[in-house]
Amino acid sequence: MISQEIRKIAPEMDPLRMGMGWTVEDLSKPQVMIESTFGDSHPGSAHLLSLANSAAEGVAQAGGKGARYFATDICDGMAQGHDGINYSLASRDVICSLCEIHANATPFDAGVFIASCDKSVPALLMAIGRINIPSVMVTGGVMQAGPNLLTLEQLGKYSAMYQRGEITEEELTYYKHNACPSCGACSFMGTASTMQIMAEALGLMLPGTALMPAMHPDLQQAAVRAGQRAVELAKIGLRPRDFVTEESFENAILVHAAISGSTNSLLHLPAIAHEFGLTIDETTFDRLHRNAHYLLNIRPAGEWPAEYFYYAGGVPAIMEEIRDCLHLDVRTVTGKTLGENLQELKENGFYERCDSFLKKTGLQRRDVIRPYDEAFDTNGSIAILKGNLAPLGAVVKHTVVPKEMHKAVLRARPYNSEEEAIAAVLHHDVQPGDAVIIRYEGPKGSGMPEMFYTTEAIASDPLLGASIALITDGRFSGASKGPAIGHVSPEAAEGGPIALVEEGDLIEIDLPNRVLRLCGLHGEPKTEEEIQEALSRRREKLPPFHSKYQSGILKIFSQHAVSPMKGGYME
Repeated sequence: MISQEIRKIAPEMDPLRMGMGWTVEDLSKPQVMIESTFGDSHPGSAHLLSLANSAAEGVAQAGGKGARYFATDICDGMAQGHDGINYSLASRDVICSLCEIHANATPFDAGVFIASCDKSVPALLMAIGRINIPSVMVTGGVMQAGPNLLTLEQLGKYSAMYQRGEITEEELTYYKHNACPSCGACSFMGTASTMQIMAEALGLMLPGTALMPAMHPDLQQAAVRAGQRAVELAKIGLRPRDFVTEESFENAILVHAAISGSTNSLLHLPAIAHEFGLTIDETTFDRLHRNAHYLLNIRPAGEWPAEYFYYAGGVPAIMEEIRDCLHLDVRTVTGKTLGENLQELKENGFYERCDSFLKKTGLQRRDVIRPYDEAFDTNGSIAILKGNLAPLGAVVKHTVVPKEMHKAVLRARPYNSEEEAIAAVLHHDVQPGDAVIIRYEGPKGSGMPEMFYTTEAIASDPLLGASIALITDGRFSGASKGPAIGHVSPEAAEGGPIALVEEGDLIEIDLPNRVLRLCGLHGEPKTEEEIQEALSRRREKLPPFHSKYQSGILKIFSQHAVSPMKGGYME
């Protein structure tokens, strides 16, 4: 094993490890890095130390020696509403690079990777592909719902209602104080929950272990088993790139369609694939989402909190419903194929155990995960739009867009920051029939923050929620719903057409035909040739973009980030 080869090269290795409590016997065991994003940073990571300790127990039980490493992440929720959210996407790449440093500065024979949340889960999945040592992923699960099934994504709605004078400060305070009753990822199908599911769908987790309730004893046992499996992987030398293939990513995207997963997955899955030496782009998503069946009744698109997902059978139950669409012959971290894993779960009582938990909610499995033939929708949940406003593409979660906005021609109301736009929405400066354009918020513009508060202000407004659209080169929270189109590429900071839109231009949205385009100028319909001529004239007058970040990680990120359609990673 590589750890033993390094011991021969570096005589300092043994005494330094013994100096932190390793025994002589420990030195010759398979050595496993246990990398987690533990930290007192937010509920998604505050409990991960116990999972890291459980993984270390499993490593020890299997005859290995574990070493705990930490790459603490930030919380997108705590970063909302201020410039802190600009650091969110950049943090993914920094965490990945820190894992690379940890793994390669002191080489290990295998790794257990533990995370829960929006950027930490994709960061560790990217690291697994980049480092390519035998690896198992453990996700930190989901928090419980609060009173009356209150969940955090509802706070954006209540905050907007308070600012409009529709609820009292006392009511808002009650919601704030009761929305997060435990550790774990936020209890809805946002980016954190989506990416936990993607980790299992890619075959990098033990079957049935994604998105468990964070406080459930089954999760601790999953961490123990992951530690044991890491030692087994070290002994047989099975590496992630040996079994994660393009077909693995296609399986994940089909699961993504079935759960109506976060649009941020279009940033993360291509970035993860890139680290595995594969190419997944927006066309892969659009192709696989067409005709895919959307089955999951979990918020924000559905009724129930995300803790019910595991009770209904989790990822395996989703896969059973769509199994005829999946590549069942792909190999996984178990060393078996996906099809063999699913059969084994049927035989070992997995579903009966899940049913015993679901019974306490008063629901049946079909209330949470619909049968394939009773889908909510049969056209997936994500659409990639293209046209003269987004030549490289834009993304929309069409399952949460009001039907009235699936086809529309709207008046452009451009803003060069989210702060300007949300003020206009809250004060009803924006009117029905408008298209709110928020630009210079892409990776090169400001780090690509979420437009969460603006989307919630629109979606919760009875006048605007089904009569306007939000179009941005930024991105959205996985909790977002309503008429929101993001990732517009090329972004404004690169001189994309979104930078050239002027007040009153006409914008056509056609979700069934995947179109997003300028169809008129200053309120007058125009031909495509006339529009292109006008855009050329406007481009000549467009001032060069100057980033407000002249130092630090956001300067580095803005200089090196690729298009959102490629994954927004640093190149």
